[in-house]
Amino acid sequence: MEPRGMFRGAIAAILIGLGLVTMLWTLSPGVAAEEATILVVDGQVTGGKAVAFDLARLKSLPAIQVTTMTPWTDGESTFEGVRMRDLLERLGAEGKAVIADAVDDYRIAIPMNDIEDYDVIIAYAMNGRPLPDDDKGPLWIIYPYSEHAGLQKDIYFSRSVWQLNRLTVE
Repeated sequence: MEPRGMFRGAIAAILIGLGLVTMLWTLSPGVAAEEATILVVDGQVTGGKAVAFDLARLKSLPAIQVTTMTPWTDGESTFEGVRMRDLLERLGAEGKAVIADAVDDYRIAIPMNDIEDYDVIIAYAMNGRPLPDDDKGPLWIIYPYSEHAGLQKDIYFSRSVWQLNRLTVE
């Protein structure tokens, strides 16, 4: 066999071996794959550095349930998540607004007054089930629309960002 062919064969064997090791490692019981970042909070937060959250880290914050109607669901649904106010306080956020970004590049400013005055949540579950990535999830900003008739306006509905992936405090 030519030296060139032996070299190619050795490289192929190494790559196949690495692939097998990787596959076995990810399938091994007791070895948890690191969860993916689902939310980044940046801007005017303590330390000035972006903070990344995977679902487990977000769920480690105090949870709240909000039962409300939305224009996108039938009747009232119960949403579970974290209060935006609590999340921002924990991060030492100071600003007048929060820019909410979605996976599809939808972007809107949410006045800090909304977050202070209402139990606006970052929901990760609806009616006891995780929000599916392909239908409003994994994170969806929810206002307590049913509790406050004044919130049942297009301006507030436009702030209910689904497939949320970033908050920037300004």
